Amino acid sequence: MNVRTLRFGLVIALLATAALFAGQATWLQAKATLAQWLIASAWQQTLIDRTPQRPWPWADTWPVARLQAPSGEVHYVLDSVSGEALAFGPGHLPASAAPGQPGTTLIAGHQDSHFAFLATLQGGDEIRLQAMDGREFAYRVADIRVVDSRQQPLSLQFELAELRLVTCYPFNSLQSGGPLRYVVSAWQI
Repeated sequence: MNVRTLRFGLVIALLATAALFAGQATWLQAKATLAQWLIASAWQQTLIDRTPQRPWPWADTWPVARLQAPSGEVHYVLDSVSGEALAFGPGHLPASAAPGQPGTTLIAGHQDSHFAFLATLQGGDEIRLQAMDGREFAYRVADIRVVDSRQQPLSLQFELAELRLVTCYPFNSLQSGGPLRYVVSAWQI
């Protein structure tokens, strides 16, 4: 086998590997886009039927609210904060209050995707949340803080309608899952 044949084989192997990685990235992006479309469709059906609708038959979660950022950016909130659910969108902590109800409605999301917009929120900004029965609630950002989850666990209150959005901190970190949390508290208007 000569050097030229060896080089040609190496080039073909590298091109095939690059094509494989590019194809995998394209496939993941296509799945993510399709999932968002299916979740939005399930939300529309939920509003019509007034019962939770799974976005695909084998889904272990479903949309329970529609969250709108001050910029108009929309996210569908899923009925779980499991890692599998959070890959598709922000999740509602089931132990917290339902949207618009007295108490804390706690929604968690990934800081590098669905909750990246939290970094741009400021006190006084308005966040809108639509419940499964179609009612819409407006919340005004009252407090933004970074907490260490090892020293200050998140607590829920049960008197006033509060929306609390939580994500990992710092934003754009190369490591995920650290102890710091970015917590946005907003009170119903």
